[in-house]
Amino acid sequence: MEEMLEVVEGKVDWKGRSAFKQKHGGTKSSLLALVTYGFDQMANFALAVNLTTYFNTVMHLELADAANQLTNYMGTCYILSIPMAVLADTCLGRVKTVIISGCLEFLALILLMIQAHYPKLKPPLCNIFDKQSHCETVGGGNAALLYVPLYALAIGNAGIKAALPPHGADQFDEKDPKEAMQISSFFNQLLLGSSLGIAASLTLVVWIQDNKGWDWGFGVSSAAILFGIVMFVAGLPLYRMHIISGSNAIVQVLQVYVAATRNRNLVLPEDPADLYEIERDKEAVMEEDFLPHRNICRFLDKAAIQQTPCRQVETPEASSPWKLCTVTQVENAKVILSMIPIFCCTVNMSLCFAQLQTFSIQQGLTMDTKLTPSFKIPPASLTIIPVFFLIIMAPIYDKILVPFARKFTGIPTGITPLQRVGVGLVLSIISMAVAALVEVKRKGVARDHNMLDATPVLQPLPISTFWLSFQFFIFGIADLFAYVGLLDFFYSEAPKALKSVSTCFLWSSMGMGYFLSTIIVKVVNSATKGITKNGGWLIGNNINRNHLNLFYWLLSILSFINFFIYIFATQKYNYRNHKPAISAIDDSR
Repeated sequence: MEEMLEVVEGKVDWKGRSAFKQKHGGTKSSLLALVTYGFDQMANFALAVNLTTYFNTVMHLELADAANQLTNYMGTCYILSIPMAVLADTCLGRVKTVIISGCLEFLALILLMIQAHYPKLKPPLCNIFDKQSHCETVGGGNAALLYVPLYALAIGNAGIKAALPPHGADQFDEKDPKEAMQISSFFNQLLLGSSLGIAASLTLVVWIQDNKGWDWGFGVSSAAILFGIVMFVAGLPLYRMHIISGSNAIVQVLQVYVAATRNRNLVLPEDPADLYEIERDKEAVMEEDFLPHRNICRFLDKAAIQQTPCRQVETPEASSPWKLCTVTQVENAKVILSMIPIFCCTVNMSLCFAQLQTFSIQQGLTMDTKLTPSFKIPPASLTIIPVFFLIIMAPIYDKILVPFARKFTGIPTGITPLQRVGVGLVLSIISMAVAALVEVKRKGVARDHNMLDATPVLQPLPISTFWLSFQFFIFGIADLFAYVGLLDFFYSEAPKALKSVSTCFLWSSMGMGYFLSTIIVKVVNSATKGITKNGGWLIGNNINRNHLNLFYWLLSILSFINFFIYIFATQKYNYRNHKPAISAIDDSR
């Protein structure tokens, strides 16, 4: 019976034996990955939008400091996905990385729940909005109990982001035309599963945090991640697992940069064929694993020069990989280097989104949050607007807009990934401009009703919090274009060796945006310290007395400048010459 089963090349089962196509992988096992990712998003995303309120009202950090703590946490979550991807590929494997990361998240959330529950583990209750109050800020051992679990949670979250999406893609054989199509479907479903988890987090978990207490909120989050990990572990006998190679594509790219630097004084050969490449007939790899030499970024070619101090050709096997690299490695490094300008221009998107997760939520706390006479919507739940829009518009975009655009452009995807990202960047400019106009109106209402010193939540301004939905709605459209387009760009342009970690390029772009937000807030407060009564545009806990509208205008202007830099960068970028997957599928029929 076993002889009739088809072995999946390069994959094993959970016991290290050969994986069979009829027994392992496929849609059922990928569904478990989707469920796990959805529950992970449910557990974590409420913190991404509501943690500023926790830092501000419970731990008594000033508003700007609370916002910076959140953006530092979010930036860490995304940036750490790169080392976690390296760890998953070289040491632990993706499945173990997911399980260990999930358990770390669970323990961190339990510790945060304990701190939120016991009064002795946090500052005494105090009205931070009363200028006469001298509220104690979290410090000492209690601060350690807050930040250690929080950043342990960031490490766990990074591990899930780095390992779970490629593990889901591992359940399909990219050499099989039918299963290759299912890989694309899996990433679409991953976006949907993520959006559903975020929707649950922004409604259920945020409501529990605001109405039942933060201890209950952390408890529900810990239960969500526990359930997700249990579901994931239950699928162990079904999974196809990639074989740990001991090396990682990102490390190999870094080796090129190091080797090129070390060999900078060597002279390039006139014939690129003299550069080092492994002999194809000695390696059990497909022709597509090799990349041809391109006459760009020639300084990186020095990483592939074979030469000893005696000017004799050295034995490649005896050479350090940090001194001698293959042409294919060098070409991979060239691809990454050429994408860096595009990458840098997309950091601004996360910078803008960080404000919707921090200051916009604090705006909502000052406004009328009544949805009905008996029900109030938590301001943090407003971020569900772009999520719901994403859920609705994603299939409409794929099924209607793409075929329509394809008739005019002749491009299979309707518009190129870089054009799609450009549309998102334009909409982010508009979103920040709208946010500035809404803030002008909100402050005008506060001033006209003599409520500039009103206590948020307890004394809501006579203006509906749904005014904020305009900026969230526009950014939701921007999200659909920019982030999905960016993921498509990184995945389609990355060489085969880098596809499994291509999502990390997106995560790191977002992480840098959050860190940049922290820097800009500090720079703005420092630059405006002597020209405002509060000592800075964003200083203090009273957002009605701050100059948030000017900060939003500043971000809109910076986004406008960034867009023109992006146009210049895209004009210089040349798409790789690779055959689209759809063509390969058609050719196999």
